[in-house]
Amino acid sequence: MTDAAHILVVDDDERIRNLLRRFLVKNGFIVSTATDAAQARKILKGLEFDLIVLDVMMPGEDGISLTQHLRPRISTPILLLTARAETEDRISGLEAGADDYLPKPFEPRELLLRIAAILRRVPQAQPAGPKFITLGPLRYDTERGQLFEGEAHIHLTGTESALLRRLAETPGEPVGRTDLTLDLGRTPSEDSDSSDRAIDVQITRLRRKIEPDPKEPRYLQTVRGAGYMLIPD
Repeated sequence: MTDAAHILVVDDDERIRNLLRRFLVKNGFIVSTATDAAQARKILKGLEFDLIVLDVMMPGEDGISLTQHLRPRISTPILLLTARAETEDRISGLEAGADDYLPKPFEPRELLLRIAAILRRVPQAQPAGPKFITLGPLRYDTERGQLFEGEAHIHLTGTESALLRRLAETPGEPVGRTDLTLDLGRTPSEDSDSSDRAIDVQITRLRRKIEPDPKEPRYLQTVRGAGYMLIPD
């Protein structure tokens, strides 16, 4: 890669931390590491990263709590590594603000694919739809992947921006959950309910930022049996 992505790996297990660092460096990434949430916070105060790979089960502050702390402050994508296989635990990670999760144990190649998919979500290519979308007092710049209220910038995570951008490409047309999953660079799970719920969580988070009343959505509507549809002004 021309500009190597800088990844922060946060894991209390020294063996796993070092294995991940060597593997990612071998595959062209710049890698920094942290042993726990406290050290990660200190590093993040002085450096910016393209991605954070974060273990959930750590002593002291766990990965989900750290994600909740970081998400309002930075837009850096977060990939959670979790030994928990239960759907509710994975959903909790997404609700906290993570962009994706990868259950342990995992194949190193799958980690590379997940990282590549997350990094692709950063808006780069010209969108198919209009340059600007108006949502009441909000304005979404589809080329830059940024949301504004007046001159104030409203923070979107990488996943939220990619999701809004995809829906903005076809305003007034519903997009199915499976299509959204694929468009976000993920592989639909064999457990379709789990994949659908993951998209629903992201939609809920996005509604909190664009809707006057998220419980009565005006702009990002659910189309029964068809998915979700963006209806701009």
